[in-house]
Amino acid sequence: MKKNLLRFVLLLCSGSAALQLIAQPDRWQQHIKYNIDVQMNVVTNRFTGTEKIEYTNNSPDTLNHIFFHLYWNAFQPNSSMDVRSRELGKTLLTNRRGDQIPDWDSRVKDRISKLNENEIGYQKVKSVKINGKEQVLREYETILEVKLDKPILPKSKTLLDVAFEAQVPVQIRRSGRDNAEGVRYSMSQWYPKMVEYDYQGWNPNPYVAREFYGVWGDYDVKITIDKNYMVAATGVLQNPNKIGFGFETPGTKVPAITTSTITWNFKGENIHDFVWAADPQFRHLSKKVRNDLTLHVFYKAGDATTDSAWNNVLWAAEKALPFMEKHFGRYPYPQYSFIQGGDGGMEYAMATLVKNASLGTAFHEWMHSWYQHMMGTNESLYPWMDEGFTSYAEGEVSAWYYANAALASPFINSNEKLRIQQTIQEDSTRLPLHQAGNYAGYFALARSPFEEPMSTHADHYNTNFGYSAAAYSKGAVFLAQLGYIVGDSVRNKILLEYYKEWRFKHPNANDFIRVAEKVSGLELQWYKEYWVYTTKTIDYAVGDINVVDGKTQITLKRLGKMPMPVDVLMTFKDGTKELHYIPLNLMYGEKPAEDSIPRTVHTEWRWTHPQYTFETSRSIKEIKSIEIDPSQRMADMNRNNNKLVIPD
Repeated sequence: MKKNLLRFVLLLCSGSAALQLIAQPDRWQQHIKYNIDVQMNVVTNRFTGTEKIEYTNNSPDTLNHIFFHLYWNAFQPNSSMDVRSRELGKTLLTNRRGDQIPDWDSRVKDRISKLNENEIGYQKVKSVKINGKEQVLREYETILEVKLDKPILPKSKTLLDVAFEAQVPVQIRRSGRDNAEGVRYSMSQWYPKMVEYDYQGWNPNPYVAREFYGVWGDYDVKITIDKNYMVAATGVLQNPNKIGFGFETPGTKVPAITTSTITWNFKGENIHDFVWAADPQFRHLSKKVRNDLTLHVFYKAGDATTDSAWNNVLWAAEKALPFMEKHFGRYPYPQYSFIQGGDGGMEYAMATLVKNASLGTAFHEWMHSWYQHMMGTNESLYPWMDEGFTSYAEGEVSAWYYANAALASPFINSNEKLRIQQTIQEDSTRLPLHQAGNYAGYFALARSPFEEPMSTHADHYNTNFGYSAAAYSKGAVFLAQLGYIVGDSVRNKILLEYYKEWRFKHPNANDFIRVAEKVSGLELQWYKEYWVYTTKTIDYAVGDINVVDGKTQITLKRLGKMPMPVDVLMTFKDGTKELHYIPLNLMYGEKPAEDSIPRTVHTEWRWTHPQYTFETSRSIKEIKSIEIDPSQRMADMNRNNNKLVIPD
């Protein structure tokens, strides 16, 4: 009897352990190893290259074909990117001055349609071989399909040999040569890159404008280029003492280069992209900020002001790093490089291309290391989980930096310090602190006729404005407002747990919400469904105040279609305050108190009911004001009806 009971207990325990194991985020990932070797001709702006690829199919599926991205084929007249840009330009938006402007990306416009043959970009795969046998290729502009003679079986590895050639386009969007700041080469999306295969299948998204998705793996890249060019890149340089250019070990005598070209060799591990840039006038700054991390800055040589600005980027990055890691998780790679190039700011593995030394851009792009290059969300399907989360983090990092470190920088002058002090004072009066710009961007979107659900595929938004405001602003408000729903301190714990559970695993929207629910103890699917999959808005108002049986009753109204929990602050003429908290019934719980103001938790407000009435023991004559959401973290479309001030 005892033996049988013991067996039952062991079976039950093992079953519980198995259930717990299944519940953990253990999604399979494909894996890739790239060994890339390219020969760059700086006169013709063309290069040839080879890729030796080891592809591991960790999926349970048999793959009968594979896909590659050929991004640069977009930079040709009449390409999908060209036509899409010109079509979007036919939509007119009204700016703040009342002028009508075309809704196209100002960097692209109709520029692709005007490219000459020697200005276009192209990537041509000459062959893909497996076991020495050429595979059948079919090109779809920026996507290459490889029809396999033998399928790739589950849990197997395949070796591929790829031969390709390319022409670097005139810099239009992200990639290219001779950008506006004069950087010779901005080499992003430059190699035939395998398309990601995940739990949803293949993701062969044509390159028509925005967003990327890649396979995690290891890169070993050799770049042979004119010996006068300095190269900045993803990964760690493997031959620094032969290369020089500031990479060499201090005290090392770099041998003279007797050939016309030199080969740079970089390696990066557990990454899903690789970028490089090159210019004969690059300057190189670097600092080892801890034993396992070196920060680099590469910029086009200029005057003393230019030098100071880029030195300030390096200085600020070092100062901001501890705050970033405390709130968002540890940076795991051995280096990060801020590289001048491209046409704004664009994130890549272990590096970013930035057009200038703007700290806001630098912080934003570095935070992409967390919300794209560690999380690796499918940006085409969930751009807000990348751009929105990054924009939120940028706001937090920037606010901390300017309040705690900026004034100590030795690389800014007294006028700049005065401007920073004034900005800090102005920000202290703005609510919600640090995120005001993101809320303003969302409100502009929601009040326009161009809002679409955030679940819209990044390339398929009807307007550039609608995409940008949704992905960046509304995505950032998603996190800021989550702090209102669960409490800021709980939201911060959610972000750290999200980092812990889902880095390197391609999380989706539901994965994030499940983490939020586990940490907060609240049900939050309703929040995701309303905020992501609809364009319904929030609008609450203070209604009537009545005295019933000697008690003061306050009625609140839900005028918008999106329900929320509600904080109501009552301020009395004697200076005392009461906080009345009304949870939403869909939450099945309430957030913890966030400050020392006496708080009353009322019964839930059912989402079906447009009105809610609660009571206070204080006399109506004592009330000075009643305010919904005094923290202004709730994205209420009309704050004018949120506060009622009772005259004396």
